[in-house]
Amino acid sequence: MRALTWQGRRDVRVTSVPDPIIKDPTDVIIRVTSTGICGSDLHLYEVLGPFLDPGDILGHEPMGVVEETGAEVTALARGDRVVVPFNVSCGACFMCDQGLHSQCETTQVTEYGSGAALFGYTKLYGQVPGGQAEYLRVPFGNTLPVKVPHGPEDDRFVYLSDVLPTAWQAVEYAAVPPGGSVTVLGLGPIGDMAARIALHRGAGLVIGVDLVPERLERAAARGVRTVDLAKSGKDLAQTIRDLTGGRGTDAVIDAVGMEAHGAQIGKAAQWATGLLPDAAARTLMERAGVDRLTALLTAIDVVRRGGTISISGVYGGAMDPLPLLTMFDKQIQLRMGQANVKRWVPAILPLLDDDDPLGVDGFATHHLPLDDGPKAYETFQKKADGMVKTLLKP
Repeated sequence: MRALTWQGRRDVRVTSVPDPIIKDPTDVIIRVTSTGICGSDLHLYEVLGPFLDPGDILGHEPMGVVEETGAEVTALARGDRVVVPFNVSCGACFMCDQGLHSQCETTQVTEYGSGAALFGYTKLYGQVPGGQAEYLRVPFGNTLPVKVPHGPEDDRFVYLSDVLPTAWQAVEYAAVPPGGSVTVLGLGPIGDMAARIALHRGAGLVIGVDLVPERLERAAARGVRTVDLAKSGKDLAQTIRDLTGGRGTDAVIDAVGMEAHGAQIGKAAQWATGLLPDAAARTLMERAGVDRLTALLTAIDVVRRGGTISISGVYGGAMDPLPLLTMFDKQIQLRMGQANVKRWVPAILPLLDDDDPLGVDGFATHHLPLDDGPKAYETFQKKADGMVKTLLKP
């Protein structure tokens, strides 16, 4: 089959790889019909190469049709249409029972002290072949895939794999009070959807911050009060306080993560890490901070005293310095983590109807064939061509 594979820093290619096969009796094989490119995939493209091998299949946002089932699969049959959550979670362990599917004890990557395995996401998370491919092996066929109806286009359901539950959890963790305010830092796919969900769930003021004109315009069209970082610059915090009676917003969602703009020291550290041999680079990332903390430090600044910061952007440094004195003084509450996809699906599914309150049907800015994947990664990394969300069609 054809699959999008990692070959090196800023080097992804569509190559021919062996077809997946049933390995366990609860496995299913799906024919992928749509698969997204995630902002987290750019971390693989740019920063996390030391934890990848050439030929690793990328992607963790697939959906498709069941082609083959293992002998013990009873919940699905050939021809069923499914979305595959990005967490590889069993659905039956202690952590899954707590709704913490991203910490699944069956698939935790103990070698690296990591949580549940993820599709298409480095040795840190199990090195499981990803979904930017024509076919995908999915374990836990009775409990992991989300069965969806035939009929609507893939765009209606594909975001259940990551974007929707990640954004939903970001808003849930932000604990925005009814009619309250929230700042969303970064209006890429997750930030954009988090802003939509916050408004849907009753936030009175949603402030969206970005520096890409197309992203700002897209959010503003949905009722978000946008702030252009390129214009506000160092006055961003004051701008937000001016909009909130001088206090700052009740909550802040950091939807940016390790590759925020600014923070030249962090940028240099990431660049240097990419030049080191893999073993040395892994050691640096495991034992030091290599993140650009601009977004997180901004969140700490603009959240009101006693407010909540919700982090959905991915960070990779083990020893990033944080201003704990300020965080303690402001009595900031902090929540973060990989989304627990299956936990939030029941709340989201009823919204994926013809009324489309979250605008999923028109959420993708680009639909491209799998063969255009390498160019799409480059475009997305450069924030060019108005690209916010791309769906690849294998």
